[in-house]
Amino acid sequence: MPRTPVSTDRAPAAIGPYSQAARAGDTVFLSGQIALDPDSGELVTGGIEAQARRAFANLEAVCAAAGGSLDDVVRVGLYLTDLGEFSVVNAIMGEVFREPYPARSTIEVSALPRGAAFEVDAVMVLR
Repeated sequence: MPRTPVSTDRAPAAIGPYSQAARAGDTVFLSGQIALDPDSGELVTGGIEAQARRAFANLEAVCAAAGGSLDDVVRVGLYLTDLGEFSVVNAIMGEVFREPYPARSTIEVSALPRGAAFEVDAVMVLR
């Protein structure tokens, strides 16, 4: 099955040898999004809440570029450098996703690119 890259200028450009997302058939694999401002390329300030909101907004922009929305996401991966911040990220996820919620994993990591405190990736299935 051919792999088709997805990209948008409404989310930060990839900072390595990868695509913002890759589509294979009706499935779209969305690369991790951190809280980079798509215009400046800089990490947003304001703590974990601002970072989570920006990262989810970036993810939403890539979903749209692929022809879908957050409603089409079936799995989400959350990566935090401090699981003590999980309740903040969980509350924001509850605002940006609607029921039925996607499957999810949450993992504490030692570090993320650009010194981010949060990253999100996802898998989306288009109908």
